[in-house]
Amino acid sequence: MLIPSRSQVVSENYFYSVRQCVCFAGKLKRLIHICLVYLALTLSLRAADSPYIVDSWTTKDGDGLPQNSIIAITQTHDGYLWLGTLNGLVRFDGNLFTPFNVNNTHGLPSDVIVFLFEDSRNTLWVGTGNAGLCAIQNGRVTNFNTGGSGGKIIYAYEDENGGVWFCTAGGLIFNWKNGNLDLNPPVSQDLWRQLFRRAFHLVVPGSTDDFWHLELENGHVEKWSGDKPVIDFGICPWIPNTVTFLSGNNSIAFDANISAACEDGAGGLIVGTRNSGVYWFNATGGCRHISGSEGLPQQFVISSLYFDRDGNLWVGTDGGGINRVKKNYFIPPAGFPDRTAKSVAEDAQGGFWATFNGGGLIYSTTNSSRDFKIGFINNPANNAWSVLVDNRHQVWAGTYDQGLFSFIAGNFYPVSIARKIGSPVYSLFQSHDGNLWGGGQNGLGSYDGTNWNFFTTADGLPANAIRAIAESTNGNLWVGTEGGGLFSQRNGKFLPTGAPVKDISCLLVDSDDVLWVGTSGHGLARFAQGQWTTYAAKDGLAADDIGYLIEDDLGNLWIGSYEGLMRVDKKSLAEFAADKSKAISCRIFLTRECSAGAQPAAIRAHDGKLWFPTIEGLVSVNPADLKTDTNPPPVVIESVSVDGIPQKDNPLSSVWPGAITLTPTNEELDIHFTALNFSAPKRAQLAVRFKYQLVGRDKGFTDLGDERVAQFTKLPPGDYVFHVIACNEDGVWNQVGAELEIIVEPPFWRTKSFMLVSALVLLGILAGIIYLISTAKLKRELRALHQKELIERERARIARDLHDQLGANLTQVTLLGEMAEMDKELPDEVEQHAQQICATARETTRSLDEIVWAVNPSNDTLEGLANYACKYAQDYFALANVSFRSELPPELPPSPILPEVRHNVFLAFKEAVNNVVKHAHATEARVRLRLEADKFILSVEDNGRGLGDVSEKKLRNGLKNMRKRLTDIHGEFEIAPRAEGGTVVRLIVPRKD
Repeated sequence: MLIPSRSQVVSENYFYSVRQCVCFAGKLKRLIHICLVYLALTLSLRAADSPYIVDSWTTKDGDGLPQNSIIAITQTHDGYLWLGTLNGLVRFDGNLFTPFNVNNTHGLPSDVIVFLFEDSRNTLWVGTGNAGLCAIQNGRVTNFNTGGSGGKIIYAYEDENGGVWFCTAGGLIFNWKNGNLDLNPPVSQDLWRQLFRRAFHLVVPGSTDDFWHLELENGHVEKWSGDKPVIDFGICPWIPNTVTFLSGNNSIAFDANISAACEDGAGGLIVGTRNSGVYWFNATGGCRHISGSEGLPQQFVISSLYFDRDGNLWVGTDGGGINRVKKNYFIPPAGFPDRTAKSVAEDAQGGFWATFNGGGLIYSTTNSSRDFKIGFINNPANNAWSVLVDNRHQVWAGTYDQGLFSFIAGNFYPVSIARKIGSPVYSLFQSHDGNLWGGGQNGLGSYDGTNWNFFTTADGLPANAIRAIAESTNGNLWVGTEGGGLFSQRNGKFLPTGAPVKDISCLLVDSDDVLWVGTSGHGLARFAQGQWTTYAAKDGLAADDIGYLIEDDLGNLWIGSYEGLMRVDKKSLAEFAADKSKAISCRIFLTRECSAGAQPAAIRAHDGKLWFPTIEGLVSVNPADLKTDTNPPPVVIESVSVDGIPQKDNPLSSVWPGAITLTPTNEELDIHFTALNFSAPKRAQLAVRFKYQLVGRDKGFTDLGDERVAQFTKLPPGDYVFHVIACNEDGVWNQVGAELEIIVEPPFWRTKSFMLVSALVLLGILAGIIYLISTAKLKRELRALHQKELIERERARIARDLHDQLGANLTQVTLLGEMAEMDKELPDEVEQHAQQICATARETTRSLDEIVWAVNPSNDTLEGLANYACKYAQDYFALANVSFRSELPPELPPSPILPEVRHNVFLAFKEAVNNVVKHAHATEARVRLRLEADKFILSVEDNGRGLGDVSEKKLRNGLKNMRKRLTDIHGEFEIAPRAEGGTVVRLIVPRKD
C-alpha cells in the first residue's frame, strides 16, 4: 500500500532524458483548449492587487548561493532548507547559503544535484546528474551504485514499512530497505503506474488522504478524496504539452509543461510550469497566477517547488535563483504611481489625496483619479509636499518652494498671506478647536477659518524650520523644530520643554495621551507622566532615523524610517521605560525606504487601514490581518574556531560533537550560530535577534542584536556552557536555544595533579621547616643544656681545683703554721716551716692564676692557649734549670676554643711539661705548635732518658689522664720516642675557624 509523502520537489530537467513522442489530438479540440487557456491567463493578469510578494536570491546578492539553477528543494527535520544546484548542494538558514561540493565535502559524488528527499529516519537522499545516489545521515555521506543505465532519479517515496522507492528518468524503479539497495525489486504494473503518475505530476499527494489529479484526458484540475473527485477546478490555466513516456511495456501520458507541483499547508495546489510561471489553487477552487508582475523571474523555467513549515512557497528556477512567495498584506492602492510618496490624506467621501516628490498631487477615488499640478498660474509645477483635509472638508496643500495652497472650485490656489511661514511647508495640522496650523522653513502659522496668526522668535520659537505639530488631549500644542528642539504653547507663548532630542522630524500624541517624538538621527523619545525616555537602535529599534509615526488599534506604534517600516509594541516600550533591561518588540515589514519630511505622512483611514508613504509609492494594510508568528526559530551552533582553526570536521552535520576543549595556550574562541527563520523580510534588520550566556561566567544574557557570532578572548580555566537563544521577527523567543560545553584546561601549575604534588611538596617543606625549627629549637635547648652542663662542670672543676689545689695548699700552710707555732722554740724548724709556707704560697698563687686563666672567656682562643702554655713551660723549665725553646707560627688565627677544650689541653700540656722534669730528667725541652686545616698539634719534646714500657698495662696514671683529657674533647694523644733521643708528646686537637 502506498502512503502519501510530503510535498515533493522535482527538477524539470528530467524531461530532457526521457524518450518522448507527441500525442496529436484533434485540431479543433486543441484550438478550443488554447483559447480557453489564454482567456484564463488574461483574467488572471488583470488582477492588480496581487496577494503575493516575491523575494529573490541569486548569486549577485553575495549571500553564498553558488549557482542560479535551483533544481531541487526540501526541508529537513532540523529546519534547514536544502537546495540542489548545478554547482553543488546548498544549505540555507533564511539568511545565508552554505555550499557543499566535491572539493569541500568528502564522499559527495557530483556537483550536479537534481534530486533531494528526506525519509523518516532523517536520512537525506541526494540524486546527482550522472545518475548517482548518496545518503547523508548525521553528516556522513554514503554512496550507492545504481548502475547508471536508468538515468537520474526523478522521484522518491517511502512506504509504510520504511522502504524507499526511487524512480529514474529512464523508467527504472529500485528500492532501499534495511541498509540494502535492490536494483531489481519486483514491481507490478500497478505500482509502476502509481509511482510514475506521481513522478510526472499526474497525481500530487496531499497532506491528508486527498490527492490532486492533473489528468490529461479532459485537461481539468481535480481534487480527489480516495477514488472519487470532490472538486473540479476546471480546465488548467496553462498551455499543456502532452507527452507519452514509454518504458518497456509500460507507458504514461503527461503534461511536459508542468515542471513541479506540491500542496500548500491549507490544502491548495501549487503548479510550476516551464514557460508561464506558477499557478496557485486554493482549497475552494480559486487560482492565482504568479509571474513577472509579482517579481517572479518569468523568463526562467520553474524547476522546483517547496512549501515550508512556516507557510512560505519556495520557487526554484533554472537560471533565475530561488524565490520566496509570501502572502502580501501591504497592497499598493489603485490610482497612484510607484514614485516617492510624501503625504496622504483622506476626505469624507473616501477619496485619498497624496503628494509625490516631483510628481505633484493626485486625488484618487474608487473609480477615478486626477493629477494636479500645484503652483502659480504662470508657473505651475509638480512640487506638492504636504496635504491635509480639515474637518470643514477644505483641502490644503503645502509645496516645496511656493508656499501654501487651498483647493477651491476644483483647483488649487495660493494662500498669499500664509507665505510668511516659508517654504517648504513641512507640516499641516488641525487642532481640536478647528484651527489649521502650518509649519514651514520660516516659522509657524494658524488659521481659525477667518484670520491668520503667525508666530516667530518673538513668541518664543527658535529661528528653525517647523517640522512637526501635535496636540495633547488637554489642548497643549507641541511644536517640533529642525535642530531647535521641542516647544509647547502656554498662554500664547512657546516655551522649550527640555526634551532630550533636538533634531525633531515628527510628533504623535497617541490614544493614551503619550507624546512620541521622532528624530532625524537620534531615535525615538517618549514623554509620559512627566518623564522622558529615549530609544535607539542599540536598544532594539531597527533604525535611528524616523520619518513618521502612527498608532493602530492593537497597541502598536508604526515607525517609518530609511531602513523600512517598523512595528513596535507600545507595551514593550513602556516596560523599557521602567526597566532598561527589558527587550523592545520591534518588527520590520517593509524593507523599502519610507518617506520623511512631510506632515501628515502615514494616516489611519476610516476603514481601519493604515496608509504609508514610501519611496516606491503608497501602501496600505489592515493591521488586524497581520498575524503574529508564534513559532520560535530553531537555533543551531554551526561552527566553532579556536585561534582561527575550525573545530568540527563535518560541516554537513547540524549536531555538535561533544565539548570544546581549550588548552592554556589558546587565545581566542569564536562560536558561530544561526536561527532558522524563513519568513522575515529579506535582509531585514532585527529579523532574528540573539542573546547568549556563558554559564559559569555570566550572570545573565548578553544581547547580540542580529550578530551571529560570539567571541571570547583568553577565558579563565574552568567548565562553561555556552547557551544561545533567538527570537523571530515578532519577538517570540526560543528559550531552549542551543548549548555547547566548553572546557578550558588550566596551565600545568593549576592542574589537580600539580596542585596535589605542590600541596604535598608544600606540606613536606612545611614539615621540613617545622622539623628544622623544632630541631633548631631542640638543638638550642640541648646547647643550652650542654652549656649549662659545661657551666656546671666548669663550676665543679673550679670547685674541685679550688678544693684540691688551693684547699690542700691552704691546709698545708695551716699545718705548717701550727707546726711553726709548736716549734717556736726551735729556730731552725721554724725557718724550715717558713720556707715551706712560702713555697706553698707560691704554688697556691700559680694554681690560682691557672684557675683564673681557665675561667676568663677572653682566653678562649688558640692564641691565648699557646701564649699561656709557652709562658708556663718557660717559667717551669727555668726553675728546673732546663733549656727551653718554643716554635710557634708567625700569626695565629683567631680560632675560638671552648673553655673545656682549653682547660683539658692545658692540663695535658702541663702534665707533659712536668714529666720532662720529673721523669725524663732532660736538660733540653722544646714546645712546638703546628696548624693544619682542621686541627692543631701541640707537642712537647725533650732529650731525656726516653720512654720505658708504655703499654696500656704499664701506662702511668699521668699518661692515662692525658689520653682521657684528649679523648673527652674529641682529640688524640700520642707519645713516642724522639729520633735524636728523648721523648715527644703530641696533643692533637680539632679546631674550627
